[in-house]
Amino acid sequence: MLSIFSVAFLLALVATWLCFSHNQAYKDTSGDIVRHVDDVLPQTQCRRCGYDGCRPYAEAVVYSRESIALCQPGGLAIRTKLGEMLGRDSGTVTGVARDEAAVTAVIVEADCIGCTKCIQACPVDAIVGASARMHTVVTALCTGCALCTPVCPTDCIKLHQRSEPIPGIIES
Repeated sequence: MLSIFSVAFLLALVATWLCFSHNQAYKDTSGDIVRHVDDVLPQTQCRRCGYDGCRPYAEAVVYSRESIALCQPGGLAIRTKLGEMLGRDSGTVTGVARDEAAVTAVIVEADCIGCTKCIQACPVDAIVGASARMHTVVTALCTGCALCTPVCPTDCIKLHQRSEPIPGIIES
């Protein structure tokens, strides 16, 4: 009688271990896919897809089968790459993922009051400055997400295409 319980216990233990191992392997694989999807996204952290950033959007694409056509800054190029990578149709979707020119924010110094609202809104810390002092955008860090423009009370933040010369910046 004791041996039947021992065998049953061992079988239960092995079954539990197999289930746990299978789930861990699945999580590791899907985690790698999320990382690859996130690597493809433009990392603007603009939230225009409806998620709090590129990583949460990548997780939704993998785990919830969210549409791959929500990344507006990525446009058709990213939609096509994600479609190929995930084996999904990247066909035309009206109203989303249109190609956009790369932009950067520029602060008009004369109009800046140093309120720091833009600094708080910037998801990549591309705006520097201090309270009651003029702020500036570190162009190399700016992703062009435009989250700083609606919070500015003096409307001193302008978006410029990266191909255009930026006022006040000396090109070398």
